[in-house]
Amino acid sequence: MPRPTRIPFIDLGPEIAAIRPQIEAAIGRVLDSGRLILGPELEAFEAEFAAWHGAPVAVGVSSGLAALTLMLQAFDIGPGDEVLVPANTYIATWLAVSRVGATPVPVEPDPLTRNIDPDRLQAALSDRTRALLAVHLYGSPCDMDALNDVCHQHELHLLIDAAQSCGAAWDGSKPACLGDAAAFSFYPTKNLGSLGEAGAVICFDRDRAEQIRLLRNYGMRDHYRHRFKGENARLEELHAAVLRIKLDRLDAANERRRNLAARYLTHFADCGTIVCQQIPPRATPVWHLFTLCLPDRDRVARQLAERGIGSAVHYPVPPHRSGAYADDAGGWPELPETDRLARSLLSLPLYPALTEAEIDEIAAETLTAVENL
Repeated sequence: MPRPTRIPFIDLGPEIAAIRPQIEAAIGRVLDSGRLILGPELEAFEAEFAAWHGAPVAVGVSSGLAALTLMLQAFDIGPGDEVLVPANTYIATWLAVSRVGATPVPVEPDPLTRNIDPDRLQAALSDRTRALLAVHLYGSPCDMDALNDVCHQHELHLLIDAAQSCGAAWDGSKPACLGDAAAFSFYPTKNLGSLGEAGAVICFDRDRAEQIRLLRNYGMRDHYRHRFKGENARLEELHAAVLRIKLDRLDAANERRRNLAARYLTHFADCGTIVCQQIPPRATPVWHLFTLCLPDRDRVARQLAERGIGSAVHYPVPPHRSGAYADDAGGWPELPETDRLARSLLSLPLYPALTEAEIDEIAAETLTAVENL
């Protein structure tokens, strides 16, 4: 029988406790203002979030999926179009493409970086391909040089699902990770997490950013004057106010994640059975997740649970194996690398509140579990 969890997979309590007075003050400020939707807190957060990334403009929206969907719409992606997507990703990446009426075309991952494999992109192209929607999975950037080369060669939009990579950099540059535009999720467990659902899109084209602003608000600029068939996807003032507080601390939190991840990597360096995610030399990751490839993932997870240590699987069912895409016409190509990762990946706890001693214990228990396979 598993012991009570001593080290949970994720624990948001310490982070919230550390800034609770500021959160309560921010909530009070919003309540006192009387502006609960599309007010000054959102405007301030959008400006601060864009500046933090070195980008010209950001648009706050209601969730990561809304950010992906509205981003695609702003680039006029729709029925008849194909969008290259990672086969190894959370299903939201695919769902956004489907929501705009386009077709997701899966591309296998590099087995070491676990991100979309640039060498496989050419084979997935067709005369209907309009964009590449890449994901910086687990907080590690894709090979942006290679992706840019392919997109420039074939005149594709390079769009980024940055749900897990807030603050990541390529060659020391945050903007270099963002492509033509990038969609973010502020789900509570993300590196920059709200107290509920929230998201944003960063754009380098102000006209497209303005289109997203209209689309998130029923397609209207002025009250009851609807320019587009939009939706209700606004980022609320309360969430924006809290995100402003957390954004001020994000650089330090991401650096803490990098230090803890480095400690894990040192522990696992000499264990040939454990394969950690390979980070490209020019990438600066933010380690949203720390994933291992293991020969018997489920058995290791059970043994960790018996020792009171939480773990998780990202992701046990790839999009092409899910019920959501089971009936798509024509079926899907064989995606053996994606299927292998779905069977073998295990995520260990990694968040700023963990201590070095806890990282050491988790690593030691993981190594013991692997030795017992």
